[in-house]
Amino acid sequence: MRAWALAGALFAGLAWAQDPLATRRGWEVGGQISHYRYEEPGFMSLDGPRFGVSGAYTIVTPQRPFLRVEGRASLGRLDYEGSGSLPDVPDQIFEARVLAGGDFGNGRLRWSPYAGVAFRHLYNDLRGVSSTGAVGYQRESTYFYLPLGVTLRTPLGDGWVLAPQLEYDVFVRGEQRSYLSDTGLGLSDVTNRQDGGRGYRGQLMLERQRWTFGAWLQYWNIEDSDLQPIAPGVRVYEPANETREAGLELRYRF
Repeated sequence: MRAWALAGALFAGLAWAQDPLATRRGWEVGGQISHYRYEEPGFMSLDGPRFGVSGAYTIVTPQRPFLRVEGRASLGRLDYEGSGSLPDVPDQIFEARVLAGGDFGNGRLRWSPYAGVAFRHLYNDLRGVSSTGAVGYQRESTYFYLPLGVTLRTPLGDGWVLAPQLEYDVFVRGEQRSYLSDTGLGLSDVTNRQDGGRGYRGQLMLERQRWTFGAWLQYWNIEDSDLQPIAPGVRVYEPANETREAGLELRYRF
């Protein structure tokens, strides 16, 4: 009886493994291109193309819960507009996420809700002199957030699967470090804490065998930070800001 039960469990696991609508296990690597815009309304903006790489590893149990670890690194050369203009600002993003979820549904529609924890780090180098003579400085931004989302999968025929994904990102905490000492004006470097905000992301992907391709977008809306001193009697804050990024991605699974 135990042998029959073991064989049944093994058969069920193999059936799911061959199911094109199931969450895919194993390693994935990919490349991205995107357009990025960061804006502090009324103050400044950074705008331009980005190029990046992504990677993931997914573990799927026979009962279909899954654990997924994701990473992303992206580089940009952005145009600054604010206190004058400054082209080709170096900009870097690194993001790491750990997600857990499960597969539900049938042979026509599979839905896979998930939740997790995530970290996003951004760095840009605004050192230099703008068109109006303003002197810039380096900036670092760190977000901690909780992703809550769902991936849907439905067959299109000939082995193709349509896989849209929607996600809400619960903003937990952010820190913005501004290296104001770079300006040479006698100001102190400052770290501002950000407690309010939210994020959204979505993607529309096509999957076939080991390949995944499609479009994606991300959006962040972060509220004003706290106030911190930079000189006697002078305190500053990080203004409310929005980030929009949309791109294309190609991934290979092995």
